[in-house]
Amino acid sequence: MMMSKTEQPISMFTKAIVRFPAENFDQGISHSGLGKPDYTRALEQHSSYCEALKKCGLDLIYLDADRRFPDSTFVEDTAIVTSNIAVIARPGDQRRLGEEVEIEDVLSEHRDIERISPPGFIDGGDILQVDSHFFIGLSERSNMEGANQLQAILKKYGYSSSTIDVGNMLHLKSGVNHVGKNFLVVREELIHHEDLHAFEKVIVPPDENYAANVVLVNDYLLIPKGFPKTKEKLLQSGFTILELEMSEFQKMDGGLSCLSLRF
Repeated sequence: MMMSKTEQPISMFTKAIVRFPAENFDQGISHSGLGKPDYTRALEQHSSYCEALKKCGLDLIYLDADRRFPDSTFVEDTAIVTSNIAVIARPGDQRRLGEEVEIEDVLSEHRDIERISPPGFIDGGDILQVDSHFFIGLSERSNMEGANQLQAILKKYGYSSSTIDVGNMLHLKSGVNHVGKNFLVVREELIHHEDLHAFEKVIVPPDENYAANVVLVNDYLLIPKGFPKTKEKLLQSGFTILELEMSEFQKMDGGLSCLSLRF
């Protein structure tokens, strides 16, 4: 199951939006049970993440920390960005409503804008794009009304879509991520899902579930540090890996994909 350089995505990312963690980052939403994050370490890990994106060839758009929203460093949840549009999301936890406002201002300089409206809500972490198809996770953060609105928007711009119930996971991309061509990195509870049966899969061991949230950025696969079994599987599958320490963001239910909006 080797992936050659010629099998990398044709569409390359050139930019990413990132936001620095605020000093009250530890007051954000978390159900991890891993304790409070260390702010200094979170800043160091965020800096390393940004450097990795730059190594992947991206120009970064840096947003200042926003104390009004302790979770706002997780910018992915605020929008869904395609090659021609940006859909401004409506966060599923009311404590995060408002994070999307500045993101819309930034994205409007680069894309036409569409929006999710009440009573719909969608988190970007529930949206997985595979070429011209979008899988939309139904979770506590993304409801059917939001999914229906997003599907109508995507159809207008020539994209197909379908929904997946994420079960007990926070977001769809907590459990499955597309890593180029016909490959998924996926947690065991999703490997038999009918919508995913056609894909080849790198299966994450149950004791390393956090490692399912990986991000393919051009020629590199970003993975969280500290999950050796998953790392070995990915190396054997031919990926060029950048391994990043994510401990402080894991404490706040965040993963690699959450920390940027790539387009």
